Amino acid sequence: MTMPDRFAAGAVDLGQVKARAEAKEKSASQPAGSIPSSITVTAENLEAEVLRRSLQVPVIVLIGTGRSPESEQLRTDLSELAEASRRGFIFAYVDADATPQVAQAFGVRGLPTVLVLAGGRPLTSLEGGQPRQVLEQWTQQIVSQVGSQLEGLPPEEGSEEAEEARDPRFDEAESAAGSEDYARALSLYVDILEDDPENRDARQARHQIEILQRMSESEGEDPIAAADAHPEDFDAARAAADAEIANGDPEAAFRRLIAFLRGPERDAARARLLELFELFDAGDPRVLAARGQMASALF
Repeated sequence: MTMPDRFAAGAVDLGQVKARAEAKEKSASQPAGSIPSSITVTAENLEAEVLRRSLQVPVIVLIGTGRSPESEQLRTDLSELAEASRRGFIFAYVDADATPQVAQAFGVRGLPTVLVLAGGRPLTSLEGGQPRQVLEQWTQQIVSQVGSQLEGLPPEEGSEEAEEARDPRFDEAESAAGSEDYARALSLYVDILEDDPENRDARQARHQIEILQRMSESEGEDPIAAADAHPEDFDAARAAADAEIANGDPEAAFRRLIAFLRGPERDAARARLLELFELFDAGDPRVLAARGQMASALF
């Protein structure tokens, strides 16, 4: 079957597995200390500095114009907030007058407009001028709720984090995943977990690779349509839940599996739900809501 372009929106990013592997290779030659907190977007750097960068950290994009005082104030405020965030997000400015083709690519209806990109896709937006206090609270929420679910920028040169040796098996596993060698990637993550059972990154990555492996082995009709046509088929429901996670609709995946918790497949449904929950931050409101529904169904 055709693999989706994005995977597990809101989860720790192995969505666009190939893109992530390529982004890591490119970022390796650019130490984080040289990554500016604010950039001006051009047609040449749009992919690398905005789309790929959003796989690592939220990118807040302002599509504006120097003809608008509101736009200029937003540019100043967001630039300063990006600097103050200490790598929490990157601010990207699109000059709609100088680069109209780039502005058009974002499909905005008016100027100024602010968009948030994370995991290679837009999440939310603001239109028109905004008080600095509102922007400050808004960017803090983005960093805390979205930024924590992305892989983050590479460590700054000279930092303690940069000096810590990263298990090379992570890089090998990500390279294998980027080549769609899911069996090899899964084996490496299992090895890491045998040495470090509490390694959350490896545990999440393992579950993501398991989903990608299952989906790569599936053939035939759309799994979501198949499950909708046969709502009593638990195997079809599990395949559909994988696809819904990959399509960025975890709530649908959770609902589909929760429906089986009152039947003979309750143990298997519960096990698959717990596996899918591992893909997300423990405090994710979608997970919290699904856990509550699961508890109600079980008890």
